[in-house]
Amino acid sequence: MATNSPNSPRQKMINLMYLVFIALMAMNIPAEVLDGLVMVESSIDSSIKNTASRNQLIMEEFQDAYNQNKTKVGPWYEKASDFKKKTDSIYYAVQSLKLLIVKEADGEKATLADINHKDDLNAPGVVMLSPLTHRGKNLRLAVDTYRKLAMGMISDPGKKKVVEQNLATIAHGNAAKEGKNWEASLFDQMPVIASITMLTKLQSDIRQTEGEVLSSLLANVDIGDFRVNQINAYVVSKSNIIMKGGSFEANLILSAEDSTKRPRFFVNGRYLDGGLRGIYRAGTGAVGTFPVKGYAELTRGDGSILRREFSSEYTVIEPMATVAPVLMNLLYAGIPNELSISVPGVPSQNVSATMQNGSLTRDGNRWFARPARVGQEATIVVTAKVGDRTQEVARKQFRVRALPDPTPFIEYEDGGNQKKFKGGRVSKAVLVGASGLKAAIDDDFLNISFTVLSFSTIFIDGMGNAIPEVSSGSNFSERQKEQIKRLSRGKYFFISSVRAKGPDGIERDISPMEVRVN
Repeated sequence: MATNSPNSPRQKMINLMYLVFIALMAMNIPAEVLDGLVMVESSIDSSIKNTASRNQLIMEEFQDAYNQNKTKVGPWYEKASDFKKKTDSIYYAVQSLKLLIVKEADGEKATLADINHKDDLNAPGVVMLSPLTHRGKNLRLAVDTYRKLAMGMISDPGKKKVVEQNLATIAHGNAAKEGKNWEASLFDQMPVIASITMLTKLQSDIRQTEGEVLSSLLANVDIGDFRVNQINAYVVSKSNIIMKGGSFEANLILSAEDSTKRPRFFVNGRYLDGGLRGIYRAGTGAVGTFPVKGYAELTRGDGSILRREFSSEYTVIEPMATVAPVLMNLLYAGIPNELSISVPGVPSQNVSATMQNGSLTRDGNRWFARPARVGQEATIVVTAKVGDRTQEVARKQFRVRALPDPTPFIEYEDGGNQKKFKGGRVSKAVLVGASGLKAAIDDDFLNISFTVLSFSTIFIDGMGNAIPEVSSGSNFSERQKEQIKRLSRGKYFFISSVRAKGPDGIERDISPMEVRVN
């Protein structure tokens, strides 16, 4: 394998080809996965709007209470208003980062509503991980500050823990093992649509936290008549995005609930058993968006009935996974082909995979596929553990090819750099100093060494006769070295009958070389 200084022309070319390869790999991300992420992002955005509407109702309650009793409500109202301003500030800061990422991918006229290059793997890192702007780091620090402020305003320990978990800024799983920070785990080599979806999820968590803080501050205001007059019903789900085969679960609550009285819930035209304490569950046998509509009833002290309607929805999506070869869009027999396997929304430790027509091994967050038979497709089957069940989420086939023939070369040193002579003109000093012949596949995508088993040289004497000589394995024989030493400028000889063996164990005859002395 050739070695290169960091600034050598060869290394610059390798870097350029790597960027081209990343772009090609991004092109191979299945369109179904990208479309699925678009649907997820849209559903989260819809959930944000519902949460924002709920938070606005709480602020309206605060405003009414403040108008009735400025002395008592004033301090809590000021805290709520100030916190809402801070929430809006960080929320719209995240929104501007989303637009910057899309513009980096699609150009200055890009919009979040119509993303063209959803599979761009570079834009998120350029915008968020640049050492010049530190946008990712600054976002992490802003979220940390916001989280601490929110937790200081919530009195319920359970809700504090939820806020702490939702707004945690630490890498998890293999990203943590690899020493990545929060921003690197979210934006390094991630498709644009995945980064946009994760930032939208952060916005959702911010709005949810705003609601928890506002509710906590409102609960601290002792004006029972106001809270009773503003009773509202809500649907609080663990997640609005459900993988097919999973289970949707939501908590139906009535704000300002009296612990001595239990509200009655009617969901999608059916009464919810009171023993379930407002827990609503539904199966997910088909994909699509499904409503959760109904109303809650509570009996007042005078016997009259208070009724409040609620409305929400949840989305069931098909199981998704990405299986992409790191080198190219096929697998080579006889060598470990590196793959990237992930399932959006599922931790890597809960993702498993098997292979048909070969073996599949895992090393941390990397996978290596070694196909068995050439000409027969290899199938990768991906499963994921979601909740308490394991299900198949993807099945993808790859073509299997034999390794291409390597190229023979003579390796020599020039100015401290290792170079490869692959035929043509060369100085006699290079030939005299060479030990023998090597062979490799070296096309900047594959870099695989072969073992040269034997080769022949054919020299032309002064009478025009061809004089063949056989090597000592991969090295020049003594007779071959003597013939090389006798060569004068302009003379030439041929290297032929080159036999080499690759890591796949296959022996093959490879192309000859013509060598002419400068």
